Amino acid sequence: MLRRRGWSMGRRGHYLIGAPWIYLLYLEPELGVTPKREGTIWYPFHGWEKSSVKGDHARLADEIRNVETGPVTVCLYWLEFANPDIRQAYESRGFRVICHGERGSRWEGKGRDFLRKQLVQLRRHRRVASNRLGSALFYGASVGCEVAVYGDPMQFEDERPEYGGTARRMRLWPELHGTHVDPELAAEVARRELGFEYQATPEELRRMFGWKRVRCS
Repeated sequence: MLRRRGWSMGRRGHYLIGAPWIYLLYLEPELGVTPKREGTIWYPFHGWEKSSVKGDHARLADEIRNVETGPVTVCLYWLEFANPDIRQAYESRGFRVICHGERGSRWEGKGRDFLRKQLVQLRRHRRVASNRLGSALFYGASVGCEVAVYGDPMQFEDERPEYGGTARRMRLWPELHGTHVDPELAAEVARRELGFEYQATPEELRRMFGWKRVRCS
Protein backbone atom coordinates (compact mmCIF):
# COMPACT_ATOMS: atom_id res chain seq x y z
CA MET A 1 0.00 0.00 0.00
CA LEU A 2 2.74 2.47 0.91
CA ARG A 3 4.67 1.61 -2.24
CA ARG A 4 1.59 2.19 -4.41
CA ARG A 5 0.95 5.48 -2.62
CA GLY A 6 4.52 6.59 -3.25
CA TRP A 7 4.33 5.64 -6.90
CA SER A 8 1.06 7.58 -7.27
CA MET A 9 2.95 10.66 -6.04
CA GLY A 10 5.72 10.14 -8.59
CA ARG A 11 8.23 8.74 -6.10
CA ARG A 12 9.90 5.63 -7.48
CA GLY A 13 12.54 4.91 -4.84
CA HIS A 14 10.31 2.57 -2.85
CA TYR A 15 11.21 -1.03 -2.01
CA LEU A 16 9.33 -3.71 -0.13
CA ILE A 17 11.57 -5.24 2.55
CA GLY A 18 9.08 -6.35 5.22
CA ALA A 19 8.82 -5.24 8.83
CA PRO A 20 11.87 -4.84 11.12
CA TRP A 21 10.38 -7.65 13.22
CA ILE A 22 11.19 -10.31 10.64
CA TYR A 23 14.86 -9.33 10.67
CA LEU A 24 14.91 -9.58 14.46
CA LEU A 25 13.54 -13.14 14.19
CA TYR A 26 16.25 -13.93 11.65
CA LEU A 27 18.99 -12.56 13.92
CA GLU A 28 17.61 -13.97 17.19
CA PRO A 29 16.09 -17.41 16.48
CA GLU A 30 16.49 -18.54 20.12
CA LEU A 31 15.95 -15.32 22.06
CA GLY A 32 13.36 -15.89 24.78
CA VAL A 33 12.59 -19.46 23.75
CA THR A 34 11.43 -21.57 26.71
CA PRO A 35 10.61 -25.30 27.01
CA LYS A 36 7.03 -24.55 28.09
CA ARG A 37 4.95 -21.48 27.29
CA GLU A 38 2.33 -20.43 29.82
CA GLY A 39 -0.41 -17.88 30.22
CA THR A 40 -1.46 -14.81 28.26
CA ILE A 41 0.27 -11.54 27.56
CA TRP A 42 -2.39 -8.84 27.17
CA TYR A 43 -1.80 -5.49 25.44
CA PRO A 44 -4.49 -2.89 26.28
CA PHE A 45 -4.93 -0.29 23.56
CA HIS A 46 -2.80 2.71 24.49
CA GLY A 47 -2.38 6.38 23.79
CA TRP A 48 0.74 8.14 22.62
CA GLU A 49 2.69 11.25 23.45
CA LYS A 50 0.17 13.60 21.78
CA SER A 51 -3.14 11.89 22.50
CA SER A 52 -4.55 9.85 25.37
CA VAL A 53 -7.16 7.09 25.30
CA LYS A 54 -10.67 7.06 26.78
CA GLY A 55 -11.76 3.79 28.35
CA ASP A 56 -12.46 1.91 31.58
CA HIS A 57 -9.39 -0.15 32.49
CA ALA A 58 -11.06 -1.65 35.55
CA ARG A 59 -13.93 -3.00 33.47
CA LEU A 60 -11.50 -4.34 30.87
CA ALA A 61 -9.45 -6.04 33.60
CA ASP A 62 -12.61 -7.78 34.86
CA GLU A 63 -13.36 -9.07 31.37
CA ILE A 64 -9.81 -10.36 30.98
CA ARG A 65 -10.12 -12.18 34.31
CA ASN A 66 -13.36 -13.80 33.14
CA VAL A 67 -11.92 -14.99 29.82
CA GLU A 68 -8.33 -16.04 30.52
CA THR A 69 -7.75 -19.29 32.38
CA GLY A 70 -4.04 -19.06 33.14
CA PRO A 71 -1.65 -16.43 34.49
CA VAL A 72 -1.95 -13.03 32.81
CA THR A 73 0.78 -10.51 32.08
CA VAL A 74 -0.51 -7.07 31.14
CA CYS A 75 1.92 -5.01 29.09
CA LEU A 76 1.25 -1.27 29.23
CA TYR A 77 2.72 1.45 27.08
CA TRP A 78 5.10 3.63 29.09
CA LEU A 79 2.57 6.46 29.42
CA GLU A 80 -0.07 4.19 30.96
CA PHE A 81 2.57 2.35 32.99
CA ALA A 82 3.49 5.69 34.59
CA ASN A 83 -0.12 6.11 35.75
CA PRO A 84 -0.54 4.34 39.13
CA ASP A 85 -4.34 4.19 38.78
CA ILE A 86 -4.12 2.29 35.51
CA ARG A 87 -1.49 -0.10 36.88
CA GLN A 88 -3.64 -0.70 39.96
CA ALA A 89 -6.65 -1.63 37.83
CA TYR A 90 -4.71 -4.67 36.59
CA GLU A 91 -2.49 -5.42 39.59
CA SER A 92 -5.54 -5.55 41.88
CA ARG A 93 -6.89 -8.43 39.76
CA GLY A 94 -3.69 -10.37 40.33
CA PHE A 95 -2.11 -9.63 36.95
CA ARG A 96 1.61 -9.13 36.46
CA VAL A 97 2.11 -5.67 34.91
CA ILE A 98 5.14 -4.85 32.76
CA CYS A 99 6.34 -2.33 30.18
CA HIS A 100 8.65 -2.87 27.21
CA GLY A 101 10.04 0.66 27.62
CA GLU A 102 9.75 3.88 25.68
CA ARG A 103 9.24 3.86 21.94
CA GLY A 104 12.02 6.30 21.10
CA SER A 105 12.62 7.69 17.60
CA ARG A 106 15.23 7.89 14.88
CA TRP A 107 16.64 10.99 16.57
CA GLU A 108 17.29 9.47 19.98
CA GLY A 109 18.49 6.21 21.46
CA LYS A 110 15.42 5.41 23.55
CA GLY A 111 13.58 2.21 22.78
CA ARG A 112 16.36 0.39 20.99
CA ASP A 113 15.62 -2.80 22.94
CA PHE A 114 11.84 -2.47 22.70
CA LEU A 115 11.32 -5.22 20.10
CA ARG A 116 13.85 -7.52 21.76
CA LYS A 117 12.01 -7.23 25.09
CA GLN A 118 8.73 -7.85 23.30
CA LEU A 119 10.08 -10.95 21.56
CA VAL A 120 11.27 -12.42 24.86
CA GLN A 121 7.85 -11.96 26.44
CA LEU A 122 5.88 -13.26 23.48
CA ARG A 123 7.95 -16.43 23.30
CA ARG A 124 7.26 -17.05 27.00
CA HIS A 125 3.47 -16.89 26.64
CA ARG A 126 0.98 -19.26 25.07
CA ARG A 127 -1.49 -16.51 24.11
CA VAL A 128 -1.35 -12.88 23.07
CA ALA A 129 -4.48 -10.73 23.30
CA SER A 130 -5.65 -7.15 23.02
CA ASN A 131 -8.79 -5.06 22.75
CA ARG A 132 -7.62 -3.78 19.34
CA LEU A 133 -5.92 -5.63 16.52
CA GLY A 134 -2.40 -4.27 16.23
CA SER A 135 1.25 -5.07 15.71
CA ALA A 136 1.65 -7.02 18.97
CA LEU A 137 -0.94 -9.54 17.77
CA PHE A 138 0.81 -10.03 14.43
CA TYR A 139 4.17 -10.35 16.18
CA GLY A 140 2.78 -12.92 18.59
CA ALA A 141 1.12 -14.98 15.88
CA SER A 142 4.40 -15.03 13.95
CA VAL A 143 6.17 -16.76 16.87
CA GLY A 144 3.48 -19.30 17.64
CA CYS A 145 1.17 -17.53 20.09
CA GLU A 146 -2.55 -18.10 20.05
CA VAL A 147 -4.34 -14.83 19.28
CA ALA A 148 -7.43 -13.15 20.74
CA VAL A 149 -9.05 -9.74 20.27
CA TYR A 150 -11.91 -8.85 22.59
CA GLY A 151 -13.09 -6.22 25.05
CA ASP A 152 -13.88 -2.50 24.82
CA PRO A 153 -11.67 -1.23 21.96
CA MET A 154 -11.41 2.19 23.65
CA GLN A 155 -10.79 5.36 21.63
CA PHE A 156 -8.37 8.22 21.23
CA GLU A 157 -9.78 11.42 22.66
CA ASP A 158 -9.45 12.99 19.20
CA GLU A 159 -9.88 9.86 17.09
CA ARG A 160 -10.40 10.73 13.43
CA PRO A 161 -13.40 8.95 11.86
CA GLU A 162 -11.94 9.00 8.35
CA TYR A 163 -9.49 6.27 9.41
CA GLY A 164 -12.38 3.87 9.87
CA GLY A 165 -11.72 2.90 13.49
CA THR A 166 -12.78 -0.46 14.85
CA ALA A 167 -15.33 -1.00 12.07
CA ARG A 168 -12.57 -0.90 9.45
CA ARG A 169 -10.42 -3.43 11.33
CA MET A 170 -13.40 -5.72 11.79
CA ARG A 171 -14.15 -5.47 8.08
CA LEU A 172 -10.57 -6.19 6.99
CA TRP A 173 -9.73 -8.92 9.52
CA PRO A 174 -12.99 -10.40 10.90
CA GLU A 175 -11.31 -13.78 11.34
CA LEU A 176 -8.85 -12.35 13.88
CA HIS A 177 -11.47 -11.08 16.34
CA GLY A 178 -12.86 -13.11 19.21
CA THR A 179 -11.68 -14.85 22.37
CA HIS A 180 -10.36 -17.78 20.33
CA VAL A 181 -8.88 -17.48 16.83
CA ASP A 182 -7.69 -20.20 14.45
CA PRO A 183 -3.92 -20.22 15.18
CA GLU A 184 -2.91 -21.41 11.71
CA LEU A 185 -4.98 -18.69 10.07
CA ALA A 186 -3.59 -16.06 12.43
CA ALA A 187 -0.03 -17.13 11.64
CA GLU A 188 -0.75 -16.99 7.90
CA VAL A 189 -2.22 -13.48 8.13
CA ALA A 190 0.69 -12.33 10.31
CA ARG A 191 3.27 -13.53 7.80
CA ARG A 192 1.44 -11.68 5.04
CA GLU A 193 0.97 -8.44 6.98
CA LEU A 194 4.57 -8.42 8.25
CA GLY A 195 5.93 -9.03 4.76
CA PHE A 196 7.91 -12.21 5.29
CA GLU A 197 7.93 -12.84 1.54
CA TYR A 198 9.74 -9.54 1.00
CA GLN A 199 12.60 -10.13 3.43
CA ALA A 200 15.77 -8.83 1.81
CA THR A 201 19.20 -10.39 2.05
CA PRO A 202 22.08 -8.44 3.64
CA GLU A 203 23.53 -7.80 0.18
CA GLU A 204 20.20 -6.51 -1.11
CA LEU A 205 19.88 -4.15 1.85
CA ARG A 206 23.39 -2.81 1.31
CA ARG A 207 22.58 -2.13 -2.33
CA MET A 208 19.23 -0.46 -1.61
CA PHE A 209 20.54 1.87 1.10
CA GLY A 210 24.06 2.42 -0.21
CA TRP A 211 25.66 0.86 2.84
CA LYS A 212 29.31 -0.12 2.66
CA ARG A 213 30.64 -3.38 4.00
CA VAL A 214 32.78 -2.75 7.10
CA ARG A 215 35.92 -4.83 7.41
CA CYS A 216 36.83 -5.83 10.95
CA SER A 217 40.53 -5.80 11.74
